[in-house]
Amino acid sequence: MTVRIGVIDSGGPLMDVEGSLAFLPDGRVEACVPDRLGHGTIVAKVIRQSCPQAIITHAQVFQERPVTTAAQVAMALDWFVSQPASHRVDIVCMSLGLAADRAPLREAVYNAGADKVLVVAASPARGSTCYPAGYESVIGGTGDARCKWEQLSRLGPRLFGAWSNSPEQAGEGMAGASLGAARVAGHLANILLREGRALAFQEVLSLMGECCEYFGPERRTG
Repeated sequence: MTVRIGVIDSGGPLMDVEGSLAFLPDGRVEACVPDRLGHGTIVAKVIRQSCPQAIITHAQVFQERPVTTAAQVAMALDWFVSQPASHRVDIVCMSLGLAADRAPLREAVYNAGADKVLVVAASPARGSTCYPAGYESVIGGTGDARCKWEQLSRLGPRLFGAWSNSPEQAGEGMAGASLGAARVAGHLANILLREGRALAFQEVLSLMGECCEYFGPERRTG
């Protein structure tokens, strides 16, 4: 089985964006340009380290700044879902979160689920709901300082924690829910490879739960 992963973010380096598209705020769609922010590049690197066999395609919704809209993200997700079955992604990773529930994004997530495309999105371990992680058919991913590279935690019915380059694990540089979501997507990719078949959403949650070493939120002291 080949596992294909779509990354909706700021794109990737020049050698990594062939066949990828950029979704602009005015609704235009263009060829993806090399990553200007570095965020999507790091997200893809974490996924590749997690699952070297994965084939990654980028959908660029961040350009010069880490700002996007629900419409851009929805267009990107629709593009991934609309691909022919032979090239359709199995997983979409969104290391991003938007404050408001918007109809275009909600509909795009619903359509992804209907086509058995699994969506992983960044979610804060605490605080307000963000989207698309807030939708019932999305797997939330976040950082958990307890987790080493190979570990997972279950923080809620659909929310999983993972390694996120946290300072508690001696990490430096970018850290947090963005990398946690990428690492969760990598765990999921390995589960798909192991099972060798498409999996229903509830089955995915069950199999991911079996991999977890921690349950419930981190207990921070001091």
